[in-house]
Amino acid sequence: MTTTSSSRPHRLLRLANWAMAACLGVMAVAVFINVVLRYGFGSGVAASEELSRLLFVWMVFIGATAAYPLGEHMAFTSLLGALQRKPLAVRLLTVLIRALVVLASVLLAWGAWQQVVVGMDSHSVVLGYPAALLPLPAFLCACAIGVMALIELVRNRPIQLGHGAEVE
Repeated sequence: MTTTSSSRPHRLLRLANWAMAACLGVMAVAVFINVVLRYGFGSGVAASEELSRLLFVWMVFIGATAAYPLGEHMAFTSLLGALQRKPLAVRLLTVLIRALVVLASVLLAWGAWQQVVVGMDSHSVVLGYPAALLPLPAFLCACAIGVMALIELVRNRPIQLGHGAEVE
């Protein structure tokens, strides 16, 4: 079976959705069991809170990465919408926006990587997983979004305002 470049994002998006659903499902079961045990039997599972926190962090950053190529992050489109009749201004503003996204991604990745390095020598209290697993998704997310924004910047793609954006 051959894969086209247009089918890869759909597969990656589907994989991200499955990963987020798995994280959410495991979190829901862990918290439900913990609540039932705590209120029903006076005891709980200590690992439930750590596991839920770890999975929540991963789920948020997987979702942020999946939302970027779909244009679903918060956007201030008022200025771009108002300047649509001035193509040069829109082009320059688009380059500036993408460059700022790349810069923010680099800064986030750099800070997250520093936290990953710090966390490699320590472990969580209950489950014992390396503490580096908490900032790792932020690093991966920043790298992925930075690469996507850089590709859009190099290809000079316009910012799409067609997903319900309105000029306010």
